[in-house]
Amino acid sequence: MDTLIKDKILAVTRQGRTRAESTDWFRVAIGLYYLAGLMTTETIDFKTVDREYNRFIYHTIGAGHTITSILQFMSGRRVLSIVQSERFMAAFGASCTEVPPESIPFLLELNLGVAKNISKLEVDGPLHDWLQAQKVAQKTGSGGDAAEGI
Repeated sequence: MDTLIKDKILAVTRQGRTRAESTDWFRVAIGLYYLAGLMTTETIDFKTVDREYNRFIYHTIGAGHTITSILQFMSGRRVLSIVQSERFMAAFGASCTEVPPESIPFLLELNLGVAKNISKLEVDGPLHDWLQAQKVAQKTGSGGDAAEGI
């Protein structure tokens, strides 16, 4: 994780209107970068990558937050209000050009799939429903914009 990516994530974070919103935007922005980074043919040293992310997370939002807790946050319903926010999507799209906004549903689905494999529980709920609606919208050509609601 280089300084440029950190600066881009912080640029999105700073556009939140409250501390809580900024923290949530930080969680989603860094989580999306992390998940996008998994899309490689190269071998990933997760211990090193996670240590770098955890250090940045700790310095930005404090103790008690890790990449694991951020990925857990991103598998819950609260992530929906963020990825459906026009303000977040505009800020993220403008600042974080390495992660295309149209890839967000795929990345969130990847995250849910990993959570399902770890927990051995079925994945359902508002986020799962939204992801399914995004797939249908994409197949039917009715938009499928990551910022749209269900």
